[in-house]
Amino acid sequence: MFYAFVLVTAIQLFYYLYFFRRVANYNPQDKDNSQQHPVSVIICARDEDKNIARNLPGVLVQSYSTTHEIIVVNDNSVDNTKYILGDLQKTFKKLQIVDLRQEAKMIAGKKFPLSVGIKEAKHEIVLLTDADCVPASENWLYKMQNAFSNGTEVALGYGAYQKMPGFLNKAIRFETFHTALQYFSYALAGKPYMGVGRNLAYRRDLFFRNKGFSAINHIPSGDDDLFINRVATRHNTSVVIDPDAFTLSRPKQTWKDWMKQKNRHYSTGKFYKASHQFLLGLYTASFFFFYPLFIISMIFFDWRWPLIAFAARLITQGIIWKKAMKKLDEEDLFKWFFFWDIWMFVYYIIFAAALWKKPKKTWN
Repeated sequence: MFYAFVLVTAIQLFYYLYFFRRVANYNPQDKDNSQQHPVSVIICARDEDKNIARNLPGVLVQSYSTTHEIIVVNDNSVDNTKYILGDLQKTFKKLQIVDLRQEAKMIAGKKFPLSVGIKEAKHEIVLLTDADCVPASENWLYKMQNAFSNGTEVALGYGAYQKMPGFLNKAIRFETFHTALQYFSYALAGKPYMGVGRNLAYRRDLFFRNKGFSAINHIPSGDDDLFINRVATRHNTSVVIDPDAFTLSRPKQTWKDWMKQKNRHYSTGKFYKASHQFLLGLYTASFFFFYPLFIISMIFFDWRWPLIAFAARLITQGIIWKKAMKKLDEEDLFKWFFFWDIWMFVYYIIFAAALWKKPKKTWN
């Protein structure tokens, strides 16, 4: 058991020192010339009248002088979304509205309205976000499109959650941080495997070259992570880690709603490329077995040796988490650092069933 504990500790240290340190030490390269590209921002909405009224103005007032448009695909909404969009369009001429009045019965989830939005887009770079998201600054559009140079076809952004009182809010934000730590680190290591639809950009040509979502239309989720898993490479993918380039969403208010959301998200993991499944699975397994093996080793072996291995991993983890949390503007979570480490063990137990559970077919 002690040897097994040493093995999982070594695996954990490998992930922290090879992958995760890349986010902790990330410094974007200064560009000699920052180019401003024409951009189409695309948002899909179904019965999102409150979110549209609250968040869309933040997208419409972006400080970006180059040609751009904001496309909102109103997907069969039965609330006041249509009327709120109509009122906003009177003030903001860059707002384009696409009204869908028919369901795509053979295409699950959000993929059909998003495909329509991309087809309607006039510009090569499409920047995606959700109706429940608001840019963290007026420079969001500029910062995200600025990643497109030197053959870049995909730009991965950070979709953060608003800071509110309560443990659930902190748990949601920590899980979001931990997920971003992985997908940003893998991308920086040349192994991009996912992005989040709350803040994601790619070239329109890339979408059509890969026949859109045709290979994953039968899967309810995956319009963001599964598509990126198929098309992103070490040569065509950039990351944007800049507080001005973040988006902010209102987190779920109940544990039930959050668990429902996460179960839907995790149901796509089994469709990732085999190499990505292996890397993600090895990290998760080593994290999951770390504490049980540590306790067993402390009881049945000379306690000093397991404690040394434990301390080495904890110190490494603490340094990297602190620096990465600062990069992603989640520094307030660090004072709970040791608790979050134990919490992840519980978290993996809670959501393990999502790996084989059949996902729900609606996207909202």
